[in-house]
Amino acid sequence: MTQMTQASQSTPPVVRFAPSPTGRIHIGNARTALFNYLFARKRGGRFVLRFDDTDLERSRAEYAHAIEADLRWLGIAPDLVVRQSQRFALYDAAMERLRAMGRIYPCYETQDELDRKRKRLIARGLPPVYDRAGLKLSAQERADLEAQGRKPHWRFRLDQEIVEWDDLARGPSRIDCASLSDPVMVREDGAYLYTLPSVVDDVDLGVTHVIRGEDHVTNTAVQIQMFRALSPQGRAPDFAHHNLLAAASGEGLSKRSGSLSLAGLREAGMEALATAALAVLTGSSDNVQPVASLLELADIADVSHASHHAAKFDEAELAALSARTLHALPFAHVRERLAALDVAGPQAEEFWLAVRPNLARLEDVRDWRAIAFGEVSGVVEDAAFLRAAAAVLPPEPWDAATWKTWTEAVKAATGAKGRALFHPLRLALTGRDSGPELAALLPLIGRARAMARLTV
Repeated sequence: MTQMTQASQSTPPVVRFAPSPTGRIHIGNARTALFNYLFARKRGGRFVLRFDDTDLERSRAEYAHAIEADLRWLGIAPDLVVRQSQRFALYDAAMERLRAMGRIYPCYETQDELDRKRKRLIARGLPPVYDRAGLKLSAQERADLEAQGRKPHWRFRLDQEIVEWDDLARGPSRIDCASLSDPVMVREDGAYLYTLPSVVDDVDLGVTHVIRGEDHVTNTAVQIQMFRALSPQGRAPDFAHHNLLAAASGEGLSKRSGSLSLAGLREAGMEALATAALAVLTGSSDNVQPVASLLELADIADVSHASHHAAKFDEAELAALSARTLHALPFAHVRERLAALDVAGPQAEEFWLAVRPNLARLEDVRDWRAIAFGEVSGVVEDAAFLRAAAAVLPPEPWDAATWKTWTEAVKAATGAKGRALFHPLRLALTGRDSGPELAALLPLIGRARAMARLTV
């Protein structure tokens, strides 16, 4: 029985997010990236973005660029970016070390032969564990197979022991490696599979904590044995395996389906901070509140608090949280984004403070920009009432008190009060039944535009 523990916890952590650039990342991938990033930032550590692109046929540079853009949108800034496709020399050297230790061995079964072996074991009620036939081959038998044109795949020989670790998310964990097949490290075509490059990179980059989805739990026992073989200190990082996100329907997420992709959420106008908050807090908090920054989220989010059950990510909940997040954003946080929507100049902040409580998405400011500063046609319910209101329209300059001054004058002139007083004025000035407080909006509309809308 072995139990692996990390070195001194006083060392600033090094974490990594390791997507394969074979598609766009989704909210479940973002959950992992954020848990890592927030963990590192809270503790003064480093966040490494590592592209697991050893599959040269399926990996695409455009996907890698898109993943970096998605992470930037969330506010994640890597301290280092590495690509496994540029690190094959490290993996080749590690294979030689494992070969010298006797920890890897060649196997010559075809995929069909392996499938038949598994089916026979299952039919007998036995676990489908590889029988280590490759270890039993003599040098002559291997030479004969290669003479037939067969090329070997290479497996890591596991010590058949129980591996234990203290998982930061799941608590004490253990896996009996005797129940596992020796994992394939290199395929027949010479391509590396996930496990060896991942361990080699974690050792080389000094990764101290591996925070990832619970679908990798079984990999952990294998990797701990590999760390023991390849790490100079024979140590593994600390591990945390968080629960996975599913769609509100319960459907799993995948890059291929595009379900809940970050690109799709961004294009739908969701706020990045709201997306980040719901990504990491779903399943650990019943009432996710808006946050002002990722640093604030880092103080709240804790992978150890994640539920042990699958969590459902609800797009409707995200839309509501996104709007509430938007309503709390100060002008300084949205200045550049507003400028991109043609909201700039001396009245931009006043406009933002007036309209933000009524926005579902930031792009909605376009509608209110047209109402505040453009030429719009109001709705006339009672032309005589509007003429009376226009007659008592105060002179400029206008401020937040103008609305009250004016409506009191209209009330005195017409006898209207309550909804009968305010609703026709809102319809005439904005063309809407509801919207921002007119005390804040009226000074932006200005006297000339207000008069024109009252006298249509």
